[in-house]
Amino acid sequence: MRLGTRKVLDGSFSGLGIFSLLLMCAALVVLLGPIFANGGKAFVFKGTVEWRRATIDIFGRGDRESIEREVAEVEEVRAPVYRMIRDHEDAFWVEFADLAQRHEMPEGIVQMIDGRQMDLGRALVKYQRRLDPYDDEAYEESEEFAKRVDEVTVVKDLVRKLLGPLPDDEEPEVLRSKYGARRWDRAQVHLGRLVHRVEYEYPDAYSPGVRVLKPRADDFAGTSLEPLFAYVEENIEQMLRPRRTFYWRFLFDADYDDNLFGGIWAPLLGTFYLTLGAMVVAAPLGIIAAIYLTEYAGDSRFISLLRTCISTLAGVPSVVFGLFGLAFFMRTLHMPKSVFVGCLTLACLVLPTVIRASEEAIRMVPQTYREASLSMGATKWRTIVKVVFPTALPGIITSIIISMGRAAGETAPILFTAAVAVGAALKPWQVFSSASPALPYSIYSVVTENPSGQEIPHVQFGMVMVLILLVLLLNAAALILRARISRKLRG
Repeated sequence: MRLGTRKVLDGSFSGLGIFSLLLMCAALVVLLGPIFANGGKAFVFKGTVEWRRATIDIFGRGDRESIEREVAEVEEVRAPVYRMIRDHEDAFWVEFADLAQRHEMPEGIVQMIDGRQMDLGRALVKYQRRLDPYDDEAYEESEEFAKRVDEVTVVKDLVRKLLGPLPDDEEPEVLRSKYGARRWDRAQVHLGRLVHRVEYEYPDAYSPGVRVLKPRADDFAGTSLEPLFAYVEENIEQMLRPRRTFYWRFLFDADYDDNLFGGIWAPLLGTFYLTLGAMVVAAPLGIIAAIYLTEYAGDSRFISLLRTCISTLAGVPSVVFGLFGLAFFMRTLHMPKSVFVGCLTLACLVLPTVIRASEEAIRMVPQTYREASLSMGATKWRTIVKVVFPTALPGIITSIIISMGRAAGETAPILFTAAVAVGAALKPWQVFSSASPALPYSIYSVVTENPSGQEIPHVQFGMVMVLILLVLLLNAAALILRARISRKLRG
């Protein structure tokens, strides 16, 4: 080959390698950029006065006197909103009492209306049941009234999501109903839903619907609720007082009310237990098996078949290992669903990878090392322990790194054997008898099963970001250990 052609090929391959590296970095930025950008909002965001109030009520953190003073100040700004809602409901009750009288509703229902012992929705249901089904005028009047009741109910619910319970509400039993919008970004979403309602207009029968925002104030023109929407929009910052917040305790706080409050300590700790437990089981077994296959087994047909089976197991879908753990450990051995069973299942999952990678690392040790040790009188086992294993250790650690990253991110195996959607952080001695939340399954649960999933996108992305960082942290720690061992071996 001519020297010029060789230089061109060398330059082409070098350029192709650099381009591939840059392309991979760009792909990582595209994939991980949105995750870290949105996941960072779990730690850094604008917290409202409702956030500070919830934090001191639930976790006892903060200056209670300062927060109570701030709450009293914002209540003065919110008072006109409550007054507008109350005035509008007063008019509703008067109108409803008039309807009850004109349609001769039973005296007991009229007394309940006068005493306001039930909300408008329940009163309307009773009212509709008493109507003559053949009275078209009364039916149309009822339908119109029901529509207006629904509109007011939507407004009240959106105000509750923004500002918390209304003064006339009973004490909420559910934690999420005790506070308004705790994060400024979610407050902006609820404000948009309060000020505008969404409609879809269809230009013709064959065109898709066009999303149109209609001012909700138009639905209440001429009523006491009409100025409410403009007032809330103008004074929302004074009502919520957003403030830059750094919530580093997201990693260590317990979660409450379907992850609407608190952090991710329980699933984070559960992931540590599962990952480290799986490697404690898989690493020794895998290394011992690799030493046997390379140093003692030979090349018989049985060993060839065994190697083929190990390679096949390395490519089996993870859900199969989860079903195996369920059938063998839990059904056959009657072990309870627990972190320990999850560790055993994950160990079975990563064991083939550890064996194959460790076996290759041991094979890479030069044969002259073994011969030199044996020629000096060392036994075969001592040669393996003192010469072969330390030399192959960097490669073995690489196999453990790969397996550890896979074990930390698997969902299917722990879904059947170890993980629960909600639970408290476990003590170390509880891992043998109790299941635990874990980040992979918690991410799946929050995204697909949590009824409040749309309210907590920061938690969803925060969990994903923490899981990625956890895997990178474990890998970095193993790489540092590998580098130190390699440096020590080189002297």
